[in-house]
Amino acid sequence: MANPVTATIRAYQMGFGDCFLLSFAYEDESSRHILIDFGSTGLPDETKVGLDDVAADIALQCGGVLDIVVATHRHKDHISGFATKANGKGSGDVIRSLKPKRVIQPWTEAPDAPEGWSGPDGTSTKRAFATQRASLENMHAVAQAVVDRLDRKGGFDPRWPLAERLRFVGEENIKNVLAVKNLMDMTGTPENNLYVYHGCDLDLAEILPNVKVHVLGPPTLKQSDSIKAYAKNSADYWLKARQLVGLAATGAVAASKTSMLFPDLKSTDTFRQSKLPTEMRWVAERVDIAEQDQMLGIVTALDDVMNNTSVILLFEAGSKKLLFPGDAQLENWNYALQSELAHLLDDVDLYKVGHHGSLNATPKSMWNRFQKRGKASKPDRLKTVMSTMAGKHGGKNGAPTEVPRIPFVNELKADSTLFNTQDLQPTQLCQVISIDLR
Repeated sequence: MANPVTATIRAYQMGFGDCFLLSFAYEDESSRHILIDFGSTGLPDETKVGLDDVAADIALQCGGVLDIVVATHRHKDHISGFATKANGKGSGDVIRSLKPKRVIQPWTEAPDAPEGWSGPDGTSTKRAFATQRASLENMHAVAQAVVDRLDRKGGFDPRWPLAERLRFVGEENIKNVLAVKNLMDMTGTPENNLYVYHGCDLDLAEILPNVKVHVLGPPTLKQSDSIKAYAKNSADYWLKARQLVGLAATGAVAASKTSMLFPDLKSTDTFRQSKLPTEMRWVAERVDIAEQDQMLGIVTALDDVMNNTSVILLFEAGSKKLLFPGDAQLENWNYALQSELAHLLDDVDLYKVGHHGSLNATPKSMWNRFQKRGKASKPDRLKTVMSTMAGKHGGKNGAPTEVPRIPFVNELKADSTLFNTQDLQPTQLCQVISIDLR
């Protein structure tokens, strides 16, 4: 059986989103292609390419045949490109036409799971729990309600400081119905949709000869229920000590505080036209601002939980290891870092930067394990690839939460060879990274 000799990673220009085509070239001149995520929440204004252009290039690069699709988690910036159109000409229709042999998603996406399911038992089944499904509908319903509140007449004034961020996080968590459905039946055979979790047996040898694929995350709730939580601060985050205090203000509200304040009250503009005395209108403004703040806390909590369902895959081919963790945050990583698989991280050759370079998706304890970090002169220096767009998320009101996080980006530049989609020109489709596997 032939061995892979090179790996090529194409990091497509998604703005704030992810889309990576991982291609293995074999010594017998055959090739295998894996698409890891395909989504965006918006491209830079000057960009001259879009989802249809990316889909067309993926079809070209893989010669019309895609072997595997990976959707690391359900966020819009990772799956919106899989959406189909009624006329059959959507970017998702193009990907579907490439007839992938397997679709890989986290265990939380498995169909028909009972309500309150905490995940599968055991680690031996190849086609893991194809008849199970985690219920995410309530999370999506909350996000949809928030966006509807923003959209309706008399809703929040879009000029208010929290409104833009509230819309971004809310829209990110709305169920992408067409994309979800396309992923669910893209292979045409339910058994070819694989729903994975930490340590499960992912046997892809028939499709990816001589490539071992390790699943480092997410854990099931039976393995660790920490993915339901979110730490407001941690020594593993990319923060300076004096900045930790301010971060708490951006954390999620507790579940016991999720009811809206005065839900029947209308927006400030409506109050200005009402019969409220002038001296009382400032109260109405503050009620609306409080409601925005509370709603933001709720959808931020949902956002963090969804990120922690991300699939973490480590590809081992030839002498090299390639790590793709979606948007996994600290709680997802903690289980992997304490597991029997943690040693696999020590000699990683390529790291896809988690969550667009956020402060909490690349724990320092993991980063410090990477033995191939080092100065530019280091042989076989670590390669990192990041898909991001500054100014889209985080960093409001002086909080050290901007994405990408500047101290972390500086570390990436200092101790790895960084490929960043932000460096692409408006007409460029992707960054291309080639790795010799011998």
